[in-house]
Amino acid sequence: MTYSKKTILKATILMALPGGWNAGAQTAPALIDIANAPVPIQILVRSPAETHTDLQVICLFRSSPMNALHGSLTEIDERLKGLLDRIRKPELFGGELGETLLIASPKGSLDAKELLLIGLGDSRNFSPQRMQLVGKILYDEAARIGVAHPFFAPAILDGGVTGFTTGQVAEEVIHGFLQASATDNVLRESNAAAGQRVTALTYLAGAKNASGTREGIEKAVAAAARK
Repeated sequence: MTYSKKTILKATILMALPGGWNAGAQTAPALIDIANAPVPIQILVRSPAETHTDLQVICLFRSSPMNALHGSLTEIDERLKGLLDRIRKPELFGGELGETLLIASPKGSLDAKELLLIGLGDSRNFSPQRMQLVGKILYDEAARIGVAHPFFAPAILDGGVTGFTTGQVAEEVIHGFLQASATDNVLRESNAAAGQRVTALTYLAGAKNASGTREGIEKAVAAAARK
């Protein structure tokens, strides 16, 4: 998809709006293509609670009282009538690093057909490097489920961790995602791949964080091109 200078300007103005997800929802959501990505990647300014997609992927920190839900995670939980709160228990979905859970959206709840949770582990020692594993899981689970174009929101800020930029997080996610894609390509060349090839990714960002997210993704794409 190609954007004119006028379209890019409109997206830039939208990204400068104050606030998080709701600021982007006040007008048509901005959609930004990442140039030269080996797998087409777009940034969408929209809450993960409001996406129309086959698969919405979000992340949750370890299930404990200290890791409360905020922002879009609260909105998702409200739309699911408290389901996230009910399953976020150590004996159910513990939220350990790499743990996954697939939820079929009940009728009348989320617009996404399915919601995939990826655990992030302990929020107290979180670092962006942890998101490389998340990126790999994002690709592999979408392929296994049979979804060619997943939507992803890291939800780090809405999980209560604010010590890192969205660009740092996005860069690591895409590093892992593109590594998994490259591995899948090798398997397919040998007729040894299982599941659906992932052909595109939509990465969600709040209006005020879209610019930083784009910079992080572009860094990961540039690094992949040098390999």
